[in-house]
Amino acid sequence: MKILVDAFGGDNSPEQIIQGTIDAVNEKDGFTAVLVGKEDIIKEELKKYSFNKERVEILHASEVITCEEEPTVAIRRKPDSSLCVAFKELKENDEVAAFVSAGSTGAVLVGATLKLGRIKGVNRPALCPALPTVVEGKRVFLLDCGANADCKPINLVQFALMGVAYAESMGVENPRVALLSNGTEDEKGNMLIHEVLPMLKSIGGLNFAGNIEGRDIMNGNQDVVVCDGFSGNVALKAIEGAVISVMKSLKKGVYSSLSGKIGGLFLKKTFKKLKEELDYQDKGGALFIGVNKPVIKSHGSSNAFAIKNTVLQAVGLAGFNISDKITQKLALYKPEGEN
Repeated sequence: MKILVDAFGGDNSPEQIIQGTIDAVNEKDGFTAVLVGKEDIIKEELKKYSFNKERVEILHASEVITCEEEPTVAIRRKPDSSLCVAFKELKENDEVAAFVSAGSTGAVLVGATLKLGRIKGVNRPALCPALPTVVEGKRVFLLDCGANADCKPINLVQFALMGVAYAESMGVENPRVALLSNGTEDEKGNMLIHEVLPMLKSIGGLNFAGNIEGRDIMNGNQDVVVCDGFSGNVALKAIEGAVISVMKSLKKGVYSSLSGKIGGLFLKKTFKKLKEELDYQDKGGALFIGVNKPVIKSHGSSNAFAIKNTVLQAVGLAGFNISDKITQKLALYKPEGEN
């Protein structure tokens, strides 16, 4: 099994990307990492590390797509970019199981859709991170969180079903699904929510909990939260910002007085555990769900630790055959008029 890694994607490429990939290879057996990008630079960087040379390969790509470029134009004009070369290999080589990139989100999503292709029956793929919750060890899958700013009702229905397939692949039994709205009552929400709510209620076998508010995303009561990409991205960034602000406030409060410093010593382990639970770098990346093979988008500022965890996440996802599970779940919803 081979995992492709975009060596030239992200703010800290290629050094941190390569280091994280090697760390993943040294930590877990059973896969070969393929670093995609400028071969001479990758070879020079690899000299810094000790690893099994038989488990690391290089796939040369002479060009790089940056975050400043318009995604669709860049994908078409740079066929020898690390992204385009990776998607071609992912599509054509059966040994390649998944792809990891910290590069331009737009380019990754456009490339995956145009070059790799959607799973049959999927209208629009979605970006789906696994977020921490207040329940230790439990994650909540939020989709879409940025791939589709404007959605039709059928898109959200499919997001729910794909999210269930993903959650079940991660070992969640009978995942509980909720619809993100501005209130829990059925009459709350915009026109899109009003149309989607009865559609989700009508799906037999779907453990649908109804509407939830943004403050309840991480309370641990649901496994899959569905929304359009605009709302999901705002929610995701708000959560990230709130976590950073809370951690800074706690640190400031602890060091502002002698009593705070003394109390901080007793709470040091608690703070460390909280930071680890809420740290996105420890959870891997967001799965671009709905395309033919797993494509995982890591945070643009990912360091080696985050890349290592994302590569290991890709290894795990590769063994779950999510595509077939998604196809089975999509069959649960049949629009009115279809038998």
